[in-house]
Parts: sequence; C-alpha cells; structure tokens
Amino acid sequence: MTAPSSLRALCVYCGSNAGSNPAYAELARVLGARLANDGITLVYGGGNVGLMGIVADAALAAGGEVIGVIPEQLVNWEVAHKGVTRLEVVDSMHTRKMRMFELSDGFIALPGGFGTLDEMFEMLTWRQLGLGKKPCAFLDSNGFWQPLMQMLDTMVRECFLHAEQRDDMWQGSDIDAMLTWMQRYQPAQADKWLDEKRRSQLKTPSEPV
Repeated sequence: MTAPSSLRALCVYCGSNAGSNPAYAELARVLGARLANDGITLVYGGGNVGLMGIVADAALAAGGEVIGVIPEQLVNWEVAHKGVTRLEVVDSMHTRKMRMFELSDGFIALPGGFGTLDEMFEMLTWRQLGLGKKPCAFLDSNGFWQPLMQMLDTMVRECFLHAEQRDDMWQGSDIDAMLTWMQRYQPAQADKWLDEKRRSQLKTPSEPV
C-alpha cells in the first residue's frame, strides 16, 4: 500500500520503557510495521529503548523509512538508535519537539510517561491556539488512555476546555480507523476562551444555569 497524500510522515510519541503489559510492545510492533507497509515515514524520538526502540525496529524490519530526532544529552547517555534511516541530533528537548512537528503530518501517542504526555499535549495546545492544523491520535491498548480521556471530560464539564476541542483528537485501538480519521481530519474551529454565555451552554441539564 502507499500512503495517503496527506499522511507522508507521522510522528509517534511513546515510552522509553516497554511497560508492564506485553500488549503495549505488540501494539508498537504492529504500528511500526503498518506505517512502513503503507509507505508512511515514521518520525520518533530517536531512542533504541522501550516502545521507542520497538516501533522503530518494526518499521525498519518492514522496509520503512525511520527518522529519529534526539537531543544531544540523550545521545551521550547511549540510548540513540544507530540503525535508523536518519538520525538528527539537536541541542534541546524544545528543538526536538519543533523539529518533529516540522517533519510530521500528524501525531500518534502510544502508551508512555511524562515525555509522551508532554509532547502530545504541546501539539494539542498548538492546535488549540491555531498554530498547527495536524491531527493528534491516542492509540490505545489495555485501556491505557481511558483515565486520561475521563480527565479531559472533566475539563469540559468544569469549563476549562471547549467540547469541540476535547473532540478534536482521536482515541481508540483500531489502527485502520485511526489512519482513516487522520487522513480525513478537519481541525475544530472553537475559540480558546470560554465566555459566560458559552459556560452556561456547557452546563448539564441537572445543573443550575
């Protein structure tokens, strides 16, 4: 298969650990191979450890192009993947995020920790502020992302986030459905701010307005 014209390269954020459930590693393997088979370049954090190394190795094994972007500090810690198609060494984590944004047509979060959340939420924040129009997806396994989705629902309910912006992302476990959504993605047009009128509209029927 060849990549849809709108998805030439996708950035995958994921853990530098493999996690406690083998399902996470399997998801990374399946995704890496799928991107390669579809002709989609994998952009990722450049590591050879955890889910990062697994998704990169799977894409390479399937004949795909893999671009790693890694800060110099992490290279010095000897976690850089030396077998990727191209490894870009940058001066900081901030530069890394900007470079990955420039290289990618969309963003996928596999299970991970602080770094995975930091990277994906920066992209969501840029979308919210109109600084980018690229789709963001949380690819789930074993219900990993469900508590986070519940937290986002709380943000909407408590008037810290537009419902439209809460829905301006994808979450699920079906890679086919995810890639179809990303190909057809149209960014939400909601404003950043929630004014008094908007807050009253967001209240549930059981709440006093």
